[in-house]
Amino acid sequence: MDQNLLLLGVDGGGTRCRARLAAPCGTVLAEAVTGAANLRLGIERSFSSVIGAAAQCLRQAGMSEHNFSRIVACLALAGASEPNYVAAAQRHPHPFRRTVIATDAHAACLGAHGDRDGGIVVTGTGTVGWARVKGETYRVGGWGTPISDEGSGAWLGGELLRRVLWARDGRVPWTPLLRGVFADFNESPHAISDWVAQARPGDLGSFAPQIVDSASKGDQAAIELISLAAAHIDALVAGLVAVGAERISLVGGLASSVGPWLSLSTRSHFVEPTGDALTGALTLARRAAYDLAPAA
Repeated sequence: MDQNLLLLGVDGGGTRCRARLAAPCGTVLAEAVTGAANLRLGIERSFSSVIGAAAQCLRQAGMSEHNFSRIVACLALAGASEPNYVAAAQRHPHPFRRTVIATDAHAACLGAHGDRDGGIVVTGTGTVGWARVKGETYRVGGWGTPISDEGSGAWLGGELLRRVLWARDGRVPWTPLLRGVFADFNESPHAISDWVAQARPGDLGSFAPQIVDSASKGDQAAIELISLAAAHIDALVAGLVAVGAERISLVGGLASSVGPWLSLSTRSHFVEPTGDALTGALTLARRAAYDLAPAA
């Protein structure tokens, strides 16, 4: 590998974009975090977050942006499981020496298990199950909100607001969580409806910490929501086990919160990940760098 190259791994989701810059030897030079980079939010927005994170990494490493041309990058992005988004991302101009586009789930799975068979369930703003078994890749869920991503932060937020409206209509009892959220919207169902019509997945996911906290305090609506989310995660794990993925890692921002609510059967398959999505993205960037001839 050309030792003048720099390696960049990016993990871009619906809430934030993380980047890690490394030397060819593997030494981590810098890390940075910017805004959402899910390709479903738009190519321009996604790449703006990616380039911003890369620029921050270069500055932290004491380098100017002239060094963009030395970077071999793997952009592991939510939404990159969809062919149209991948094609658009591959066409989009960028300043890097070479760019590999991958899904955040694929990078997370590679980071978690290395070259061993195994699967991951990502539980963050969105959800997806992903596995590699005997050289084959398998996917369960993760088709994006509102049609999919059950059990995710965005799903939790949407279901919470649904129950606030149900309580307002007298269809379910009020709980402290539901009353508090309704008060935040000035007790106006119209305000909720208008807000949801414009909300991004990350906006809906912003309610997840409040739901988790309320569940720990015994709020019945919150407990119901976390239990339903856990059941969806159980189903994703079961789908991966069915294709032969016996070793599963639960990753993402909600992993520690939803984990205790999962079934014993689900948890019996869990193993600690050996690395994260940035680990996997850097592995893919390193492989791409070996394919490049040294600069003249």
